[in-house]
Amino acid sequence: MKKNIHPENHEVTVTCACGETFKAVSTKKEINVEVCSKCHPFYTGKQSRASRAGRVDKFNKKYGFETKEA
Repeated sequence: MKKNIHPENHEVTVTCACGETFKAVSTKKEINVEVCSKCHPFYTGKQSRASRAGRVDKFNKKYGFETKEA
């Protein structure tokens, strides 16, 4: 590696909005995140089909798509 061209890496504490903290290596001094593996719906298994269907309806309503009813 060439000398004096690489940024310094620090061990930092990553803090989630849910309060969870963990250690990582970064060029930044401090990292704050909104979701982590402890609170993300995909990892916790709390994601429901109803919330996914609601997002589709919201998208269709936002862009003016009509749902076809049989």
